[in-house]
Amino acid sequence: MESLKIIDVTKDNVNKETLFCIKDIKNPGFESKRKWFEKRFDEGLRLRILKNDTDKMIGFIEFIPASKAWRPVDGDDFLFIHCMSVHSKKDRNQGYGTMLVQEAEKEAKKLNMSGVCVMTSKGSWIANKTIFEKFGFTEVDKKGRFELLSKKWNPDAEHPKLIDWTEKQKQYQGWHLVYADQCPWHEKSAFDLLNTAMDYGIELKLTKLETSDEAKNAPSGFGVFSLLHNGKLIDDHYLSATRFKNILKKELNL
Repeated sequence: MESLKIIDVTKDNVNKETLFCIKDIKNPGFESKRKWFEKRFDEGLRLRILKNDTDKMIGFIEFIPASKAWRPVDGDDFLFIHCMSVHSKKDRNQGYGTMLVQEAEKEAKKLNMSGVCVMTSKGSWIANKTIFEKFGFTEVDKKGRFELLSKKWNPDAEHPKLIDWTEKQKQYQGWHLVYADQCPWHEKSAFDLLNTAMDYGIELKLTKLETSDEAKNAPSGFGVFSLLHNGKLIDDHYLSATRFKNILKKELNL
């Protein structure tokens, strides 16, 4: 059986260990995520990477106290999982996901928290809830396409809740992109979307979220990426220039 190890990514070793989903430290997306990561590290953010005996990265998990989570979730006594992934399909169903979730549970217990929670969805850029249900998580809230799952060991603790993001959408008139560097690919998407909007003669207003409170009160369930037009949420995850062009053609009847 291969030897596995969990790497705790820190401010000191982030350039060496990378951020899993972006490995090229010369990529502008890596730099934006690194700066974001280092600021959040002092707020309790942790990134763990699972490697095999040849130092190959298998998967990763990113978690933070729910009070500082960059998602619309309210649950101060819980740890929140931002992201978790086992990259290769051949590596799935091997128990690697269990190892990663156990890292979050160990951290929560070390901090004397009541449990761990996570947002899930069948959509893109976020995990499916069936993965976490295998680990004893249960659905405790749901809004739109997003579910909030929770696992607690303190029976007296109240489960976390989702914050309603739909009311905030009305204030965004015109074209808006609201995003954060929690995902390293958002900076590229913002650049591509802005240039595409200019090609179509559209004014796209960019708002970068700088704090977890801003992300909790963002106008979408994913929190860290929201494309809106005249008070309507158009999309809530990373977009390519091609996808944005198709959206513009539909919205503008071109």
